[in-house]
Amino acid sequence: MIAFALVRYRFRARSAVNSLIFLPMAMPEVVMAASLLTLFLNMGAQLGFWTILIAHIMFCLSFVVVAVKARVMSMDPRLEEAARDLYAGPVQTFLRVTLPIAAPGIAAGALLSFALSFDDFIITNFNAGSTVTFPMFVWGSAQRGTPVQINVIGTAMFLVAVLFVLVSMLITNRRNSQKA
Repeated sequence: MIAFALVRYRFRARSAVNSLIFLPMAMPEVVMAASLLTLFLNMGAQLGFWTILIAHIMFCLSFVVVAVKARVMSMDPRLEEAARDLYAGPVQTFLRVTLPIAAPGIAAGALLSFALSFDDFIITNFNAGSTVTFPMFVWGSAQRGTPVQINVIGTAMFLVAVLFVLVSMLITNRRNSQKA
């Protein structure tokens, strides 16, 4: 929604919002983790799952917005106008035209967000409390020796990533061969 608003609409604080979106990407993770911890402690929040979730959303939001924004900027607005000319309502236009065109950007943002969040140790360590996440488990286990579970999960993540790439290549090749 933020990406669509930044690309399609002109509003008073647009440049400020654009700058604020890039701020978490430019800020060191330690600074962001410490500031979120300070915020949670000042609010009296119990550190745990919800603080980790909020911290990761705040950390990954800018990466998702940038990925989706790039896709929305490349969209041809005439396609949506054509749908409206053919009597499609706003919801139908969004679901049948806009969303399928923006889907690769949304998927890219989701995968990037997952990879960043899965690997993030600093923000998690600051905001976890007594909750143990996978990066914290790896860090704690590495001090005593690497357990087999880490190798299994690492291999599974690698194979899933390779599978995604192969499926994407297969779909692209089929689409290209159908066009020819």
